Amino acid sequence: MDNTNQRRALINSEISLFLRGLIIGKVLTLMVIGGLLWWLLKPNLLSRNSVNSSNQNFNRVSSNNASTFQTVADVPPASFNYGGSTAWASIRQLVDSQIQSDRPELQLRYVNPVNASPGSSSGIRMLLDGKLDFAQSSRPLTDEEKATAKERGFTLEQRQVGMDGIAVVVNPSLNVPGLTVDQLQQIYLGKITNWNQVGGPNLPITAFSQRPEDADTVIFPSNSELKGQAFGSNVQYVYSATEAVRQLSKTPGGVYYASARSVVFQCSVKALPLGNTSGQLIPAYREPMVAPEQCPRQRNQLNTQAIKNGSYPMIANLFVIIKQNKGREQQIGNAYANLLLTDQGQRAIEQAGFVGVP
Repeated sequence: MDNTNQRRALINSEISLFLRGLIIGKVLTLMVIGGLLWWLLKPNLLSRNSVNSSNQNFNRVSSNNASTFQTVADVPPASFNYGGSTAWASIRQLVDSQIQSDRPELQLRYVNPVNASPGSSSGIRMLLDGKLDFAQSSRPLTDEEKATAKERGFTLEQRQVGMDGIAVVVNPSLNVPGLTVDQLQQIYLGKITNWNQVGGPNLPITAFSQRPEDADTVIFPSNSELKGQAFGSNVQYVYSATEAVRQLSKTPGGVYYASARSVVFQCSVKALPLGNTSGQLIPAYREPMVAPEQCPRQRNQLNTQAIKNGSYPMIANLFVIIKQNKGREQQIGNAYANLLLTDQGQRAIEQAGFVGVP
């Protein structure tokens, strides 16, 4: 090999060593930088992993702690009679059916009153008379009902399991901005008899109601000065909310009050905003209001937010009425209330169109 070739081979060898060293140097540099970054970020990564692990554990614990119909103890394996408020119809359809599916040992049978319209009052009366094992009510117990129970050797307990509103509905053609609670009460006392007295047209008011002794809801609370007041002679009595809605659809000046859940969704009536003052009228429906011609493709929905935060002026709490007699009635009443107060029960009550307990 001549000198030229030797020099060329030496140069190639040196270049090869240089490139190899350069590559190795870059690799070592990257390794050092990577190691440094890992060391600096290690606390954050560990913290993040710890948080993720904690969240996973929390979710797992929350899921495990969620109460269901299956977790309720002391549910008696037998058949029981119950009844009461017509406003509870969707609970009986949607919630009670789930309870009996999950707890097949429990059988619930709804019983209608004889010679009276179904409602909170008639249901409580049937419970007092021993015809029901527990009752469903859309109003609190009265002093008279508590006194009757005491005379018969037991007491009555009311366990709140949900919330509803009391809605005021009229014929869809009636143009009235709304009513105050006082105006509504004066209508049913017979002191306001024409819609022009409350900002409406010159049209006589036809007030419909269930009979007070059978009623689902009340507009004269037990803590008000109007407690026990008799309705005016202008009030026409109906058997149920269904009959009232039918009458309103053909009575331009008609008005009716009932469980918001029972009437807000109806196509043939219009719910009026209600307030403690005329300047603070709150609708029982979620705005914007669905016009009658859009129904049933669309239906008005309950203003659950106003009921939940207390801004709606007339609230109807939902109670399980329990006979405290240390017997089977007390056991099933307590068990039924406990089932509705589980996480699963409260979700089901909201799916039925009501508001859960605060």
